[in-house]
Amino acid sequence: MIFTVAAGVATDRGRRRQSNEDGYLASAPVFLVADGMGGHVGGAAASRAVVAAFVDSIAGTWVTPAGLDEAVARAAREVSALPASARSAPGSTVTGVGMAEQNGTPCWLVFNIGDSRTYRLSDGELEQVTIDHSLVQQLLDHGAIDAVEARSHGERNVITRALGAGMSTRPAVDQWLLVAAPGDRILICSDGLHGELTDQLIAATLLSVPEPVAAARSLVAAAIEAGGRDNVTAIVVDAIEVVAAPRESTPAADPDDVMDLDGPTLPRTMRVPEPLAESE
Repeated sequence: MIFTVAAGVATDRGRRRQSNEDGYLASAPVFLVADGMGGHVGGAAASRAVVAAFVDSIAGTWVTPAGLDEAVARAAREVSALPASARSAPGSTVTGVGMAEQNGTPCWLVFNIGDSRTYRLSDGELEQVTIDHSLVQQLLDHGAIDAVEARSHGERNVITRALGAGMSTRPAVDQWLLVAAPGDRILICSDGLHGELTDQLIAATLLSVPEPVAAARSLVAAAIEAGGRDNVTAIVVDAIEVVAAPRESTPAADPDDVMDLDGPTLPRTMRVPEPLAESE
């Protein structure tokens, strides 16, 4: 089995923030963006703790469900242990993709907690893989607002799931397993990017800028030009070579390694929950 990728990263504090509270990890087999909350000191510490937890927890060639769960649990403990300010407890979102394999087939293991996003561009079509854990998303789900109203809603920064942020328990991490294909392009970004740019502009940029570093920089620059109201981070990951193992040479899957994606994913509630935190 062969799964080769190339990646590029860009980040900026934006026009209004004094510091950059976004953190990122862009090193195979895991790529992620963590958007810190809790003030410029607490937020930065929270996002750094998330990145460090993944670095310490993910080992080997592939990301597994067990490894992902361990990383999320460790990140939740580390962020929750950070000192709280008089204003709020530090917290962070996290979203990203792991390079995974299922029965000899290369896959993307997408994960998410919060309102940062992971997209996939495949065959010229952009798909938002992750679903925001936010008050606005809940309102969209109930039909209380439409997509146009969501972009300018006064509480669009209020999220309903996060690491830390005063939560007493570890939040569930949403997971998606996608079969990888040559030419796939993954975009991982903080809400400072998707909050400024339409999906149409994101897709046009990803289609027109072939090199991943240049594509990430172009997206961040466009978000700054559009307003830059928040920190902005983008990771672009390209699938360069994807070859599945011959079926006859694939060993039987270990039951402990089979990805049960229904397990850790919670059904969406039919009521609007109390907001847990406000992203900064």
